[in-house]
Order: sequence, then C-alpha cells, then structure tokens
Amino acid sequence: MAFSLSGAITGATVSGLTSPTTTWTQDTVTPPNMKQYVCTALGGTQTDVSTHSVASPFLVSLTKPSVFKPLSMVNPVTGRLTSVPRNTWKMIFIKGATPLAGQATVPILARMEFVVPSGVDAADPNEIRALMSAIGGVLNNQAGGLADSFLLGII
Repeated sequence: MAFSLSGAITGATVSGLTSPTTTWTQDTVTPPNMKQYVCTALGGTQTDVSTHSVASPFLVSLTKPSVFKPLSMVNPVTGRLTSVPRNTWKMIFIKGATPLAGQATVPILARMEFVVPSGVDAADPNEIRALMSAIGGVLNNQAGGLADSFLLGII
C-alpha cells in the first residue's frame, strides 16, 4: 500500500492531550511526484490546537525522486558494483504555532529524508520495512519525550 492517509489517525500519547486524533484530507499539489495531506479535523481533547488553514498550516507531504536512479554496471572482472546510486525521498510536516499571544502563527517544520540505495527494493525489501517500522515505533514511543525535550530544552 502506498503512502495514503485516510480517516482519523490516532496520535501517540503526549502529556496535555487526551486521545488525540487527526483527520487528513488529500490536497492538490503541482509536482506529480508529491502527495500532500492537510489536517481537516481533530478528535479527542486537543485544547488550543488548530486544523489546517492558510494562516496556520497543518500538513504533511511526501516527495519521491522525479527520476529513479537504477543500479550501475557490475565490474566484469571483480563482479562488484562500480557504484550504488541512491534515490532520495523527502517528507515534511508543517504545523502553524503562535510564538506570542496575539501574534501571527509561524510554522514548525519537521523534515525527514530517506536515502534508499538503488536495488535494495528488490534485493532486500524487508530491511526497508524494518527501518520504517523502527522509525514509526520510535516516534510513536517517544512522541511525549520529544515534545517535553522541545518544551523544556533538555534531552
């Protein structure tokens, strides 16, 4: 299944929010190699949290390489690849937040870049699955801790 957000997505446990959910709606984007979703509804108790708007965005986008790089030639003498090109995927989360009461919102940015060596998709796909599972698990497990670190300035 490709990257696709639908319905209410349950958020990770974070102090100050009760049973948080976000509902995402696919947005129209110009580049054909990008998919973008905006948060159109909140569930649970998320006091002072806003959904997506022009003035205060709440979105996630995923951009795939515009052209995938195939594996290079194998050296006929050594039987080894001469080089391993990489395909870069980019994900960004944007959430508008107010730096001071009464002021305009400023976006919080969270960027992730996934640099996948060519050929791994065919030769070792479970390693990609394991990495994504681990990333999802760490972010889900540590969402509260990361929020506390950002709020308190401690690790």
